[in-house]
Amino acid sequence: MGVKHLWDILESCKKTLPLHHLQNKKLCVDLSCWLVQFATASRTPACMKEKVYLKNLFHRLRALIALNCSVIFVTDGAIPSIKLAAYRRRLGSQVLAEKASDITKPLPPVPSLRRNKGSEFSCMMKEAKMLGMALGIPSLDGIEEAEAQCASLNSASLCDGCFTSDSDVFLFGARTVYRDIILDSGYVVCYEMVDIERKLGLGRNSLISLALLLGSDYSNGVHGFGMETACRFVKSVGDDSVLDQMAFQGVAAIRKKRGKDRTDKDQFTEDSKNDVCIKSTNEEIGHLSSASQFAEVIDAYLNPKCHSPDSEAVQRACTDLPFLRSELQQLCEMFFGWSPEKTDEYILPKIAERDLRRYGNLRCTSSALGVDSVLYFSVISLCEKFRKSRALYQKGCRTKQKANVLQNNMKIPVPCPVSAIVKPRKVQGEEYYEVSWLNIEGSKVSSVPAALIQSACPEKIAEFISKKDEEKHNKHKRKPKPRKQSNKAPVSEVDKQLQELLITIRESEKNPLKDISDHLQQKYVKDIMEPDFFDLCTPSPPPRASKVAKCKIPIDQSVNLIEIIDSESDVSPGCTTEVTVLE
Repeated sequence: MGVKHLWDILESCKKTLPLHHLQNKKLCVDLSCWLVQFATASRTPACMKEKVYLKNLFHRLRALIALNCSVIFVTDGAIPSIKLAAYRRRLGSQVLAEKASDITKPLPPVPSLRRNKGSEFSCMMKEAKMLGMALGIPSLDGIEEAEAQCASLNSASLCDGCFTSDSDVFLFGARTVYRDIILDSGYVVCYEMVDIERKLGLGRNSLISLALLLGSDYSNGVHGFGMETACRFVKSVGDDSVLDQMAFQGVAAIRKKRGKDRTDKDQFTEDSKNDVCIKSTNEEIGHLSSASQFAEVIDAYLNPKCHSPDSEAVQRACTDLPFLRSELQQLCEMFFGWSPEKTDEYILPKIAERDLRRYGNLRCTSSALGVDSVLYFSVISLCEKFRKSRALYQKGCRTKQKANVLQNNMKIPVPCPVSAIVKPRKVQGEEYYEVSWLNIEGSKVSSVPAALIQSACPEKIAEFISKKDEEKHNKHKRKPKPRKQSNKAPVSEVDKQLQELLITIRESEKNPLKDISDHLQQKYVKDIMEPDFFDLCTPSPPPRASKVAKCKIPIDQSVNLIEIIDSESDVSPGCTTEVTVLE
């Protein structure tokens, strides 16, 4: 599809950009290329029945919606008459299997052919457009080629780039082309016409010349030209004059350029693998190499049939549509069998992130214009500030593009959609914040990049940090630990007992301890030594032998035992006697 080997020629100009490069951009999409890519990845009947191609489209669109990308679906119209031969060849027609002599005969003019709208692929396109309509994505039906319509929008600065895999989009005048988008790795493959002109020295006219030599959807090419030979020839002639020479002289210009160093016997011999090997006979050259056929292909690329930038269809397609939540829930239930809650879980966080980006753009632009930081101002006053910018753009100034972007991003001033930051998170190594949303029914909490929060609402981060610091400060304060309940007596009862003990001690302090001990000793001696009475009726216990104490006392003197014990002065020295102590 497109120009043969052109992507290989442009390989050195390929750029791999991060996915966030697409944020806040307006992009037109060649819808058929996306659906072919999805359908090719899932060719099995089960995948087609489960509409895997439509699921992939849904997830790709929700990723672009989160980046605040305004997408326009562009679909193919009628098949150009100059492309019918290639179209039949792709469908396996037997027309191109005829003899070369029949092919070289001039064909009558054929009008463009309308596409079969009842085919399976056309039904896939209708489903994709329905899904896009529910997501707020408009569609533009091209007159003929979708990539030509995308290139027209891009060259008129109505969109920032084109999503397509057809390499001939550069030949129609596109300036920025996105060939692939990889959501898992988070990058897009981009080609800029500025890089192609600077690095390779190939302008739009040179690329059209390569299509004539190498072959494309509109021509079979010239036999014997490879990538290197074609590029050398185009560069040697120059971008300004190469189309004029080929349009007026055809292959004769090539023969004249390349035949200077050739012999008369073999005007064109194969010097290398990719060199020219065209014979001098007219039959081998064919009608596609004639000047008239070259001129027809050149005109098809320079003047494609598509809607003009100021047409009503284009203006309608450049207007954003509202998000239809209930219609999307019905489509997802019909196509994928999802419940409304599951559909909301997929799409509402992305819608909220898109609103946050728009809020950030509005805030940044209002700050640059010197508008009050309070964002509740009327759109009329905003448009009045950009009246001069729009007037300059009407004259062709690029300022209108900025004015249009600003007007699209500032439709209705709204408050910040973020209610509060819940906690920081890391998603695939990137810093994120988990936030709660304001006035978004069905979506409470989701994760957004920290850089987006920093640019859109830095006061929310400051509020979150201050709240965390306050919680940390309160956490370090020592709180009294609650006492555990026990089965011990209450404090009041213990106090009462202590008071009674103190009273007892105080009363005891009036009589010293010595007096108390003397009193107890006297009472004890009195009770033992001087009993009040003796019970003579009670038999005494049998006597037990005890130790014999010898002391010196007079024999004829009877003494009392108590007196001997109490007073040692009565015992005469030198007198001894044996006293038996009965216990």
